Amino acid sequence: MNFYQTAYLKLCPSWLLEQTPTTADRSWLLEQTPTTADRSWLLEHTPTTANRSWLLEQTPTTADRSWLLEHTPTTADRSWLLEQTPTTANRFIKAIGTAMQLKLFVSSMSFTLKYFTHFVIIFLFCCLTGFLTGQEGQIDIERVELMPNEPSPYFMRDWNAVATAYDSFVYDEQKTGEYLPLVFVRPQGVNYPGRESFGLDTYVGTFSIDNGEGINVLPSLVSATLAGIDKTNQFGRNWVLMSQDYFNKANGENLYLNNIGGHSGSDWWYDMMPNIYFYQLYDLYGSIGDAQNQFHQVAQRMSSAVQAMGGSATPWTRAFMDYRAWDFLNMQPNADGVHEPEAAGAYAWLLYHAYRETGNEVYLRSAEWSMEYLVNLNSNPSYELQLPYGAYAAARMNAEIGTEYNIEKLVFWIFNRGPLRGWGTIEGTWNTFDVSGLVGEANDGGNDYAFQLNGVQQAGALVPLVRYDKRFARTIGKWMVNVANATRLMYPGFLPSHLQDADTWSDAHDPKAVIGYEALREVWQGSSPFSTGDALKGTWAATNLSLYSTSSIGYMGSLIEKTNQEKILKLDLVKTDFFSDAAYPSYLLYNPYSVAKTVMINAGSEPRDIYDVVTESFLALNVSGEVTLDIPADQAVSIVLSPADGTITYEKNKMLIDGVVVDYMQTHIAYNALPRIQSFATENNTVEKNSTITLYGKGIDQETKDLIYTFILPDDTISSLEKSTTWTVPNEEGTFEIKLIIEDEDQQTDTAVISIDVVTEINYAPEIISLTALQNYTSPGGNITIQAEVTDVNNDAISYSWTATQGDIIGSDDIVDWLAPNDEGIFTIQLMVSDGRGGSALASIKLLVLNPDLHVDGDLIAWYPFQGNAQDISGNALHGQVFGAKLTEDSLGNSSSAYFFDGFNDHIRVPNQPILNFANGVTVTGFVKPEVIGDKERFILSHGSWQNRWKLSITPNRKVRWTLKNASGQVRDLDSETVLDANTKTYHIAASYNGRFLLLYINGRLESFSAFSGDINSSPFDFEIGQILPDDQMYNYRGIMDEVKIFDYALIPDSVAAESGIITTGITDPVSKSPFSLSLYPNPAKEFITLDAGGLADVPGDKFTGYILDSQGKIVWQASFADITKRKISVSSLSNGIYIMRISRGETAWTGTFVIEK
Repeated sequence: MNFYQTAYLKLCPSWLLEQTPTTADRSWLLEQTPTTADRSWLLEHTPTTANRSWLLEQTPTTADRSWLLEHTPTTADRSWLLEQTPTTANRFIKAIGTAMQLKLFVSSMSFTLKYFTHFVIIFLFCCLTGFLTGQEGQIDIERVELMPNEPSPYFMRDWNAVATAYDSFVYDEQKTGEYLPLVFVRPQGVNYPGRESFGLDTYVGTFSIDNGEGINVLPSLVSATLAGIDKTNQFGRNWVLMSQDYFNKANGENLYLNNIGGHSGSDWWYDMMPNIYFYQLYDLYGSIGDAQNQFHQVAQRMSSAVQAMGGSATPWTRAFMDYRAWDFLNMQPNADGVHEPEAAGAYAWLLYHAYRETGNEVYLRSAEWSMEYLVNLNSNPSYELQLPYGAYAAARMNAEIGTEYNIEKLVFWIFNRGPLRGWGTIEGTWNTFDVSGLVGEANDGGNDYAFQLNGVQQAGALVPLVRYDKRFARTIGKWMVNVANATRLMYPGFLPSHLQDADTWSDAHDPKAVIGYEALREVWQGSSPFSTGDALKGTWAATNLSLYSTSSIGYMGSLIEKTNQEKILKLDLVKTDFFSDAAYPSYLLYNPYSVAKTVMINAGSEPRDIYDVVTESFLALNVSGEVTLDIPADQAVSIVLSPADGTITYEKNKMLIDGVVVDYMQTHIAYNALPRIQSFATENNTVEKNSTITLYGKGIDQETKDLIYTFILPDDTISSLEKSTTWTVPNEEGTFEIKLIIEDEDQQTDTAVISIDVVTEINYAPEIISLTALQNYTSPGGNITIQAEVTDVNNDAISYSWTATQGDIIGSDDIVDWLAPNDEGIFTIQLMVSDGRGGSALASIKLLVLNPDLHVDGDLIAWYPFQGNAQDISGNALHGQVFGAKLTEDSLGNSSSAYFFDGFNDHIRVPNQPILNFANGVTVTGFVKPEVIGDKERFILSHGSWQNRWKLSITPNRKVRWTLKNASGQVRDLDSETVLDANTKTYHIAASYNGRFLLLYINGRLESFSAFSGDINSSPFDFEIGQILPDDQMYNYRGIMDEVKIFDYALIPDSVAAESGIITTGITDPVSKSPFSLSLYPNPAKEFITLDAGGLADVPGDKFTGYILDSQGKIVWQASFADITKRKISVSSLSNGIYIMRISRGETAWTGTFVIEK
């Protein structure tokens, strides 16, 4: 192409373009379009109604696309009309003003009556959807079209300046004043003990002191970096390195999670977004500290999860992701509560970038399995902000690897109201304030609720989407003008004082108003709009000024640059395009005015050509410095500042200048996309002789629906439309190569090869079925027996190799003894088994050594036997107030001796008292018979919950969870091994903390433990039985509860076993509790008490063993005897109080309670 041809192509749009109705003298046609206020009858009958007409059914989006669609000008055989059009693909539509003109035009092209009908349908459908009202080649989204082009009142804050000022404010450790500073540093991390760690308050005035959240800390670092701040060297600290403590490796999760020491599986939003933020940090800063290892660990976790959810190449199957969350540690779904299938978009975003960074095809396949699930959903999954990340990833995958995901469907979902809380984009005016563009609960019913975080994060995800799918340039440009304007209403000072709830603090401590509110309500207590949030209502903080919301403001701020035209923004398309290839400066500018505008931009000091991706034309050649551009009314340009006189080349859908892509959807040069093999696999690449295997292929092509699959086998070649074939391997050992070729209708191909190893016998590795310790704790120097159950399919001789982090192993086979060290701690015993043929397996078990010399006694703080009421019989008068709970039988059949909670609003509240806020240790115990579990987390006991102090709950996967927060703000969860059954069993649950370890017991057996330290954080809330917090009934317990106790110290394991009705002796198995109740009299007693249980003489076993335990669980009397018929026992040495009598024989135990009064 010579200079004159290039110049003509770049600068000479045709008459047809000049006549488009975007000029100042817009034609009658544009004035009558259905986007005007007086929408016509035509709009009211658009095919979006429930009774969709035949018109919609005939649109060319159906599977049997018509001849017309097949011959659209994007195919290889483009029509003469496209070839003659100087700058766009199909501008002819805008030249048609009336139906008569359309008819004449179609007739001139010799259309049959059938195809003329289809063409008219398309024309009418375009009118109905507003196609003719917008910019040609652009896809208009109805919800965005409802927003004003020019929001009013209008004020555009300098959001990048806000981001930098915010960062300097919240990261200043020397700030003084009420609720300040807002950052805290921990001298030692949990996951990286050799480093400092840190956190930010979630809200100004948070009640959860020193409780950092990953969804706050991690995006704050990305946001500040995008705004121009180096977070590896600020205020003498490397904040990026310190943030790596949010990667939870100590507990085996190997993921970034919202809390340090937290667990996955409760909510996808809290599990996925911290990892997206980390990946963004990795792109910005590279391999700092352990970042490279973390990057790969996250990718492996995500890919394994997608495969566990059904993603497979044998045969190709997309994942099923309709869950609330995923437990990455156990690779199990959480299908309870509100489902978040939009998380598939977050998975795809992470895994596609992992593929881009590593080249690992496994990650690409997992990304595609995730995305295929997302785009094949039938209803809008939009909630929070994972869907915008999915839309961006889909557009990028379409542009870079040739997938054909429906981006219009995803973008429509993002902006439209979804079924979950009406989530979507808000449009309209609240009491004269234009709030269009904000994101949140768009109920359209007078009670909308917009959230700051979601709007600014959505901006960061969607603006770079325009680079890969330019059809949404106008929609996203228009939305950005609105959301960037309306977001100011979430900051102090932009609404009157009576329309916000924290302006007093902000005026005193944040005069620049850089910390915003969490949300904006349409109406709050009769005022509209109202800057607010959930913190005050949830009693989480003293204000609704939200750091976790404002920490992302730099995502939006870094994108926006003002221009000489007040409402025309220059949006940086590259800034948040993470892990992208080399790119020239690229910007999106939308003109919201009703007339054309001239915009001035700085092209830089080097000569540049300015290319508009939307019109596929050069707007200026060989320019530098300040340059003016004319933008037609209500249109967008997506410009690239490329080197002047650069060499233009084309690679299929891409236009490149000097080897750098400037347009991912070029239409200048006709092309036929290459087919691509997505996978070629078999279930096992090592097989035995004469076996038959299935080979699975999967390919895609943008033009060809039915690809030809050719499998080239060592002894045959098979070609068909089938994606799989079988092969019987030869009766000889060796390595055989198999090739797959896919071919499209134009004979373009792609090839993949796999190797199959044929052996006489496959050696399967041995498998460790279980590794069991007869008890999982001992004292220093104690002994624990461990037994392994191992199988081997090949019946090979197994060798055992045992190791311990400390202590000695005695033995070398499947049963060994571990001699504990003399130090307290948690120690790992590992077993490796091998078959002598290269097969091996590993398993490990953790054991606890508790030093009894470090045990500290304390007091029973509260005891609720529920004997007809909720009174505390500990003597501390911490009586409970019953709200709805009903008295019922206990597990022994005693009437009115336990409480039933309905799971909706029943609970028992104990007013908060200083005596409940002890700090050094704790034990909480009780009997529970849960009736409904597994639907969501259900709270058994809670003193301020995990946000403030501690809680005992049942997780959606039906395990007991003990959670405690220390005074340093660290939160630790501990889950039981036991999975509870609903409505069938009564469980004794005990949880303790001794300042060194968290411990959790089920039915008297120590099941779980974790190292933890620090004083227990105090709680400002009442103690709740059956409920999370005083005013929150979302997670109420349903079932029976009895015998609740609180101690201000950690009971030793034997005392917990006694509390449960189970007595442990040495390393023997615990005996079970009988429902038979002992007869004890007189009761109260003074000098003697008579034990009468003669009816138990027939119970098998040797002697009876008796124990008396005091109210703190300590054994104060013990004896053995042959008969328990009216046995008189001296209790003269016991002081006044409540005692428990336990009698055991063989495998059964009995219990009774008595009182000493002297």
